[in-house]
Amino acid sequence: MNVSDFVLKRLAEWGIRRVFGYPGDGINGIMGAFNRDDHGVRFIQARHEEMAAFMACGHAKFTGEVGVCLATSGPGAIHLLNGLYDAKMDRAPVVAIVGQSARSALGGDYQQEVDLPSLFKDVAHEFVHTCMTPEAARHLVDRAVRIARAERTVTCLIIPKDVQELDFNEPPRTHDTVHTSVGYVAPTVVPPQAELQRAADILNAGEKVALLVGYGARGAVDEVIAVAERLSAGVAKALLGRAVVPDDLPYVTGAIGLLGTKPSWHLMQECDTLLMVGSSFPYSEFLPKEGKARAIQIDIDGRMVGLRYPMEVNLVGDAKTTLSALLPLLNQKGSAWVEQIRGWNADWAKLMDERAHLQASGINPQRVFWELSSRLPEQVILAGDSGSGTSWFARDLKLRRGMMASLSGSLATMGPGVPYAIAAKFAYPDRPVIALVGDGAMQMNGNAELVTIAKYWKEWRDPRLIVLVLHNDDLNMVTWEMRAMAGDTRYEASQQLPDFPYARYAELLGLRGIYVDAPEQVADAWDAALSADRPVVLEARTDPNVPPLPPHVSLKQAKAFGMSLLKGDPEEGGIIRQAVSHLFPSLGKKSDA
Repeated sequence: MNVSDFVLKRLAEWGIRRVFGYPGDGINGIMGAFNRDDHGVRFIQARHEEMAAFMACGHAKFTGEVGVCLATSGPGAIHLLNGLYDAKMDRAPVVAIVGQSARSALGGDYQQEVDLPSLFKDVAHEFVHTCMTPEAARHLVDRAVRIARAERTVTCLIIPKDVQELDFNEPPRTHDTVHTSVGYVAPTVVPPQAELQRAADILNAGEKVALLVGYGARGAVDEVIAVAERLSAGVAKALLGRAVVPDDLPYVTGAIGLLGTKPSWHLMQECDTLLMVGSSFPYSEFLPKEGKARAIQIDIDGRMVGLRYPMEVNLVGDAKTTLSALLPLLNQKGSAWVEQIRGWNADWAKLMDERAHLQASGINPQRVFWELSSRLPEQVILAGDSGSGTSWFARDLKLRRGMMASLSGSLATMGPGVPYAIAAKFAYPDRPVIALVGDGAMQMNGNAELVTIAKYWKEWRDPRLIVLVLHNDDLNMVTWEMRAMAGDTRYEASQQLPDFPYARYAELLGLRGIYVDAPEQVADAWDAALSADRPVVLEARTDPNVPPLPPHVSLKQAKAFGMSLLKGDPEEGGIIRQAVSHLFPSLGKKSDA
């Protein structure tokens, strides 16, 4: 058994079942080990190393397990970085294994020789090391996986190409050797009872309590619901926490922030007490005004508490056990505040319905998500992307219990939607998966990964993997940011995308393609896609002038938008028409019944 054989064997002992990557001569030894023996670890071939890192990140987010990606030396290692930063910034445990030039060539300005420890020292700062001897392989694999799990972060193991092919030796029982083992179980962390009581006293004193939950509360659904109902509180969700609490509960107001809902805006502005659970939501302007609300935070990471809002009590602990310990200390409150929240939700639902049915040039993109919402299959997994479509992902999809959803949160990078969806299908081959992608992200990454879907889909027990493409030939989110934040007009040289036949391309790959360009076609298209016998690309020709309005338009944003129109935006007529219609839906004409 050589070092490469051992690495795969050890990963299997850690419970790793697949590695996402792309081959190259800097990892030929490891590829040979994949080919030579069945270690229980499978190699999944992406089209690009960045996509492999996104897949590892998506695997980690959807399963809670460690994701692993593999790349060759030099350019392959460099390509991993964007996907790894996505994992690091969203606290997803990922191990990157990369090749390196042979030890005898290091320092010789050799082909593909890159200073990899320096390259990865930020993204994998918790652990990045080079395996220089066979005896070191054991503890380096063990520590890379254990630290990734324990710290919920990215780690990196660098293996020179000559070391990969050396005979593996267990470390001898001598001085200057390290002897590690497999295994890690996350501890149960509960704050001191006195701090729990302090938090309970504040929550009991509040009359209008709001909860803000994030991805860190994903294992505490029952506990979040129990605390919210005990306190008669409203519950808003950070974007990564979209699936933590079901949207069909009357006190859940949906997403918060620029892409959030008006009820979540009201909840934060009018509450007198805030309980933040498992979230590092960064935008202070969407939280209560400082001093208006008393606040408590629960987070497993002591570095993250008291960071986003002045907290009176910081409870360092995991969400499930901390909320369970807090619940008996809380008093049952009346329902007046919840009734107010219920009214906000009803008004918002009516507004979303009206906006989804407004006329547009082609299809109103909000209509596409509105039609999907009621059709979401049980146990569906949703993979979002970054763009104007993220607004509809955040607002129009009503997620039920048992569903999963994720996207690039803190990094907010374009392109992870399709690779996330692929990772989800490998992890849960019997569940339907839907990727929600703009045409910019599709051209950047998604089109290539359709080839990966075509390569593997026949082995998935449930073949349903749907890629929705919002086709508007515009880098739409940045276009709207130019208008609403910088006061500039749309710059066609940077914003205009080349036209591309996404559905027809899918058909060429042996997948199914569905093209729609009228609102009355959308419902039937979703029904066809959700009942298809193979993966589907659903291409919707949408209007780029439909505005992804924030829940609260600030004076600064309104002035910037007005300035962009005064400068003569090339889409001025359509922009004004759509902006007025979405701000005042009663003035807009519904496209159909």
